[in-house]
Amino acid sequence: MPAKVGDRVVVLGASLGALLAAKPLSAAFGEVLLVDRDEVVDNPTYRRGVPHGRHAHGLVAKGQQIFERQFPGLMDDLVRAGVKPGDFNGDIQWIFGGRRLKPSTSGLLSVPATRPVLEYHLRKRVQAIPNVRFMQSRDILRLVTTGEGATVTGALVQEQTPGSTPEVIEADLVIDATGRGSRTPAWLAELGYERPAEDRVKIDLAYTTRHYQAPYDPFGSDLAIIPAATPSHPRGAFFYRLPGDDNRLELSLTGILGDHPPTDPEGFLEFVRSIPVPEIAKVLADCEPLDDPVMFRYPASVRRRYERLTRFPARYLVLGDAVCSFNPIYAQGMTVAAAESLVLGDLLGRGTIPDWREFFRLIAAEIDSPWDFSASADLGYPGVEGRRTAKVRTINAYVARYQRAAVHDAELTNAFIRVAGLIDEPTSLLRPDRIVRVLRKAGRPTPPTADSLAAAPASPPRPER
Repeated sequence: MPAKVGDRVVVLGASLGALLAAKPLSAAFGEVLLVDRDEVVDNPTYRRGVPHGRHAHGLVAKGQQIFERQFPGLMDDLVRAGVKPGDFNGDIQWIFGGRRLKPSTSGLLSVPATRPVLEYHLRKRVQAIPNVRFMQSRDILRLVTTGEGATVTGALVQEQTPGSTPEVIEADLVIDATGRGSRTPAWLAELGYERPAEDRVKIDLAYTTRHYQAPYDPFGSDLAIIPAATPSHPRGAFFYRLPGDDNRLELSLTGILGDHPPTDPEGFLEFVRSIPVPEIAKVLADCEPLDDPVMFRYPASVRRRYERLTRFPARYLVLGDAVCSFNPIYAQGMTVAAAESLVLGDLLGRGTIPDWREFFRLIAAEIDSPWDFSASADLGYPGVEGRRTAKVRTINAYVARYQRAAVHDAELTNAFIRVAGLIDEPTSLLRPDRIVRVLRKAGRPTPPTADSLAAAPASPPRPER
C-alpha cells in the first residue's frame, strides 16, 4: 500500500477519465472529490455534460482490459445488466469498402454497452470507494493559486441552486478531467502562462442516432454490424442490439465533411439506404421507431500539446479528452483515458505528487500512436485539410489494399482488429509476412456479400403504428 501523498485531491469533472483516475488517487490521498456540473450520482441515463452519450460508443480491446484491471468484476456487473459480450472479430460484422472482412476468433472481448450503462456501472464502483466523494450540480469557476500563480491550491466552485455563493475547495492536487471543453488553456493565459499548442484535424463529422423496437432479433449470434466509413465509402454506421432481451436496437449513422445524416425521419432512412449493407434498411422496415433522430456534431480532432510547455503551475494536471479529443469513429478516447489513469497510478506509487513535466511526457507517449493512426486515416479523405507526407499517402494506400485483402484472409482481419483495439502498434501490419499476404490477396475478386443480418422469422409481425 503506497504512502499517502496528500490530504485531498480535487478532480474537475466526473467523466470516464475522472472515474478511472479516482481509483489510483484514492490510494494516494485521504480524500478524492469529483466535482461536476451535472447530477451524476445514481443517474444511469443520458446527461447534459455528455451530449455524445446518446450515440454509439465503443470500448476497444485494450480499454476493456484496463477497465477490468482497475475494477475487477466490472464486466460481470455489465453482464448482469444485460450486456452480452462477444469476440471483437468473430461476433462483429466489419464492413470496409462494402465488403465484410473475413471473420475469425480474435480472443479480444467486445463489450457492447451504451455510454450511460458503462458510465453508470463504473461510477457505482467508484462510489463504493470509502474516501471518494462526488460534488454534483457545481459550476467550476476558476483555479485557486498562490499569489504569483506558481502553484494551484484548489478550485473555486459554485452550487447551481439560486442564491448560492462561490466556495473555495482547497486541495494538494487538482486535475482537469472536464473533457473537450476544458478551460485550462484560458486559465493558463489568465495566470500569465502560455497556452498549449494545438494539433487539429478538421473533419466536420456528425453522428445521427435513432432507436428502434424490433419484433425479432435481427443479429442472431452476432453483436453488431459496422459498415466502417472509409475514403471510398465515407458514409458509415454502427448498428447493434441494446443491452437486455427486448430486441431494442440502436443505429448511429456517420457522415464526414458536412455530409451529415439528416434528423428528419425520411432523410434518415434515405441515408440508411445509401449504406452498402441493404439488410439494415430491410430490418428497419419491420421496426417501430422509439424516438426521433438526434445529431451530434464533431468539428475537429484536437490534441493539446501540454508536453511541449516549459512553464506550468505545480500541483495541477490535465487528462483525458481535455488533452486529446479523438475522432470518435475510431473509439479511442475512453481507452486512451484509461491508459493515462495507469500512468497516473504509477507516478503516485512513488509516494509524491506527480511532476507535471513527467506526467505530460508519459501520457503523450500513450497518445502518440492512436493519434497518428486516426489523424493519418482522416487525411485519406481528400477534403480533410492537412499535410499529406509521402509516408501518410503510402500508409493510406497500403491500408486500403490491406482491407481488400482481409476480405479473403482472417489472419489479416485479426491483425487489423488488434491494431484498431490498441493492443498492437500499427507497424505490426507492416510485417513482411503480412505484406506478402496483402500483395497476394488484395487483387482477388471480392466474393458476393452474404446477408449481413440474421434472416427474419417467417412473416414477422409488424408492430402497430
